[in-house]
Amino acid sequence: MTYPDATYLAARGENSATFRTADAPPDLAIGGRTRVGYLATGATTEGQFGLYRWEMGAEQTGGSPHFHRTFSESFYVLEGTVTLHDGENWTRSRPGDFLYAPPGAVHAFRNEDGPATMLVLFTPGAPREPYFEELADIVATGRTLSEEEWTELYERHDQFMV
Repeated sequence: MTYPDATYLAARGENSATFRTADAPPDLAIGGRTRVGYLATGATTEGQFGLYRWEMGAEQTGGSPHFHRTFSESFYVLEGTVTLHDGENWTRSRPGDFLYAPPGAVHAFRNEDGPATMLVLFTPGAPREPYFEELADIVATGRTLSEEEWTELYERHDQFMV
């Protein structure tokens, strides 16, 4: 393994870092159950990665087992208990636990034991924001999708349910 090719070639560094405070409001709320902070999006990292702070409330929420074809997804538990699925088993994970799902790896998460917070990392920086925003809109409006509509939504966002 070697370092990748240089993408910054100037002789001196520049002032281009971004900072987000811990008390910044969430960028997205999903049905009052989940708050999402877009710490870094694929757009802001020039496609290198996406990093979200995912805060789940007391009501159980989370995704069903699925996989992606174009990006990996990683989960790092910060607070509470997050039940993580590694394609074979569901494991109750505590702060400090980590799950890496490379492209094609079946995975999922849920909060079965009350409020929990985790970091979710996508590499490369897939445009996941439109997917989560569409899910939030479906929840907020109470819209019902047919099986075909769900399949189309998932495929459009590189999500393949198992």
